[in-house]
Amino acid sequence: MKRLIQRGLMFGNLIRVDSPALIERYNRALESLTGRRTQLDEFHMDISGYAPEVGDELGDHLYLNPNGCNRQFIILTTDQRTAPLLNAKFSTSRGILRKFIEDNEAKLFALTAHDAVAGELMNSVYEVSTAAKLFDIRKITVEADTTQAHVANARELSDKINQFQTEPDAWFDDVLIADMIGLAKQTGDVTKVPVDLQRATYSQDNFHTTHFGGLYVFRDVEHPAVIAMEEKPALGKIPVANVFGRDEPNGIATFLELNELVEPVIKARGVNGATILRQKMDFILVDAATSAGLDMGQMSARELRQLAQRMGTDLPQEFQALAGLVRWAENGGKWPRITSKHPAYFYTLRAKPNHPDRDLVNQLLAELAPLDIRQLFICNKQAFYAAYATWPDAKKEYVAEFLYRDYMANKAGAREALFGGREVVEKTPPPPKKDDMIDLVGPWGAIRRR
Repeated sequence: MKRLIQRGLMFGNLIRVDSPALIERYNRALESLTGRRTQLDEFHMDISGYAPEVGDELGDHLYLNPNGCNRQFIILTTDQRTAPLLNAKFSTSRGILRKFIEDNEAKLFALTAHDAVAGELMNSVYEVSTAAKLFDIRKITVEADTTQAHVANARELSDKINQFQTEPDAWFDDVLIADMIGLAKQTGDVTKVPVDLQRATYSQDNFHTTHFGGLYVFRDVEHPAVIAMEEKPALGKIPVANVFGRDEPNGIATFLELNELVEPVIKARGVNGATILRQKMDFILVDAATSAGLDMGQMSARELRQLAQRMGTDLPQEFQALAGLVRWAENGGKWPRITSKHPAYFYTLRAKPNHPDRDLVNQLLAELAPLDIRQLFICNKQAFYAAYATWPDAKKEYVAEFLYRDYMANKAGAREALFGGREVVEKTPPPPKKDDMIDLVGPWGAIRRR
């Protein structure tokens, strides 16, 4: 993994913690959550406050994620919002943490100036020993406070201020006034500088989880389904009629088509589909050549073309099918029929760019087309790192150098070119209730036309 770390492709954008004051705050939060402390004088943490060095020290890389179900977190700085989430068990966790930090940025900035904020992504399930329990997770509530209970004290002070302002004899209540003064010394003036972190709740409808070998759960679509990356029998009974294994491409393809989740790369608007497919062909070629132990030279574009010529009929089916699509796009050749049974099928697709689950669908496609190393790295880093560890050195060097030059130089541009713009269509809010006539026609009634 040294190649990836040196090029910033692994453990990148982590927050460095090396100040004694910050380490002490981290330890107070860590102790309040887990009962443990770290003796390190420097470490790097992700958006949730998880640090790989601390995980090594404690011998537990799930020290902030017990049972892989209710993620705990430590916030030392609002800069954590740009950090990745390592060892993610649910695809929604990083998005929820980032949204929580962004929505409460001013309050968190004030709170973390003096203390660490510790909290938890809470749901009604505390362990997932069976796959069916995953379907009980519908809402995620973020509960957070400082180690010195600034938020709880601020809420209590707000309640006492309200009592003081509303009760007629509160002016003469010396105990109430003394309590308010005591709490205000800890929280400051909450009427001018609110520090209350609201218990935000987020939906978890469609998601990926690493539990049970990797599951993609789509329940908020017209035709719900679960897609399992490993054996289906291990799932037991679950409340979804359609369950497809990785070895059932026809079922997966039908599911994606029925729910209008994907589109062919070669026909996508606003992108050069042929260029994208040519790059996928290079990735497939490099994998085949390194697996066969062939000399790849400096792996330049010219040398890769010569390598493809030398391999001839030994080129993989995926390479040949994508080459047919490129010929059709660039030279008006014969349209190649690539069915869902063909090993190249999922390489030809991308998620529709304006769909709310675009990133989740692209993550699924990355696992179904694992030789596309760029998409695998962007959309599913855990699967990428696991695959990288098994590759020969020649492929590791090619992939690390390619990602460093092609992707890291312009990450936002590469994502937009591959998957479309960042903006996605939000789900349409429900219409007003028909029995609420004011909502329908306004307080003055309907306006009649002559």
